[in-house]
Amino acid sequence: MSTPVALSLACGLAVAGLLVAEWRAWPVARALCKAAASTAFVALALALHALDSTLGRWMLLALGLSWLGDVCLLANASAFFLAGLGSFLLAHLAFGAAFASGPLDQRALLIGLALMGGVGALTLRWLWPRLHGPYRAAVAAYVLAITAMCALAVARSAAIGAWPVALGALAFAASDLAVARERFVSASVSNKLWGLPLYYAAQLVLVWSMMR
Repeated sequence: MSTPVALSLACGLAVAGLLVAEWRAWPVARALCKAAASTAFVALALALHALDSTLGRWMLLALGLSWLGDVCLLANASAFFLAGLGSFLLAHLAFGAAFASGPLDQRALLIGLALMGGVGALTLRWLWPRLHGPYRAAVAAYVLAITAMCALAVARSAAIGAWPVALGALAFAASDLAVARERFVSASVSNKLWGLPLYYAAQLVLVWSMMR
């Protein structure tokens, strides 16, 4: 078994453990499994030679920022959540830079911006009454970053004729809805049971599709 395949499987096993830990409310196991799963996708990018190209280095930066965001979100305090939000915002921008480092289909970019802008507006409308203080500015900036990242992913996919890049980006964005619902709308383990697998699947798809 190759190292990249082994790391992908390790990530999947860690996510399975994470879901059990979330379901059973085991905080230590939760922290260990989440750290292991996130470390696995960073290690996967390295195993696929991310350091050897500009695109790969942008990807590695994005994944590292995602790893940091995952660690911050292990804590419930507002300061840690805002730090995690900021880290993931920068991760989305780094992913966008990775997508923009190659060919882009301009028409697809405009369509992606229009469609994702609409989704972002609906998301803000849903969350806005529940946001207070610094969260309004932070979440608005976050939605803008996601919109740009997803539009760039769609434009790259259209340019190269390979859609896993767009699929991974859109799945990443969708997983953020679970985090938003958990934090601002209704805390429930169900948010994590679908949001976490989607998030980690998105990261693996992005690494494999971009680093081949």
